[in-house]
Amino acid sequence: MFKLYDRQLTSRLLLGTARYPSPSIMAEAVRASGAAMVTVSLRREAGGERAGQGFWSLVRSLDVQVLPNTAGCHTVKEAVTTAHMARELFDTPWIKLEVIGEDDTLQPDVIGLVEAARVLVPEGFRVLPYCTEDLVVADRLVAAGCEVLMPWGAPIGSGRGLNNPFGLRALRAHFAQVTLIVDAGIGTPSHAAAAMELGFDGVLINSAVAQARQPALMARAFAQAVQAGHAAFLAGPIPARDMATPSTPLIGKAFQA
Repeated sequence: MFKLYDRQLTSRLLLGTARYPSPSIMAEAVRASGAAMVTVSLRREAGGERAGQGFWSLVRSLDVQVLPNTAGCHTVKEAVTTAHMARELFDTPWIKLEVIGEDDTLQPDVIGLVEAARVLVPEGFRVLPYCTEDLVVADRLVAAGCEVLMPWGAPIGSGRGLNNPFGLRALRAHFAQVTLIVDAGIGTPSHAAAAMELGFDGVLINSAVAQARQPALMARAFAQAVQAGHAAFLAGPIPARDMATPSTPLIGKAFQA
């Protein structure tokens, strides 16, 4: 089991619902992944649009926890307003908080992120901030009341994997008691496994599944990779070495005088 705030989830893989070829393919991928939580953008789900209502009905039929996000927000005011609208529309205090500061990389505005979290947490929101691996920013977000952090692996949709393994490893070590989910930039199941092997609690995938030739098959592959990476972390991988270490012991080996 996997705990986020007070919710027990059956999977450490979270899945996004954007950019799929069709809603039915998205639903098939969610089912194949076994994900227990999906992210949904409020901007897609305008309450008065029939298409939006139909999509929301489809998501509800999947019987998964919904995590609305503030994707596309560039200011604190915009993110806070979007979070309030999401709580009303989706009837949930959960929010994936995004405040974008740079358009080319979609890097989070970490100052705005902390400010928005300081507003939303006292209002009862369960905030999951999309952040960088910066230790100081992470400390500010935790101090603001965030019990879960979602550091990026690489820019959103880039598929580059883990750009800064050192920084992510340091983040995991410094915040051992905080739930950490790698979000953004993961392109292949091996990237997800690598994140889990570093000790992260979960991963969030969207583009890598949605834009695959076979989204459902890719979703299943990511689910297996997340499970394998988590098991490997628990098992305790051997440390990397610069020199070879023989796997066959020399004691008892026959030799000629």
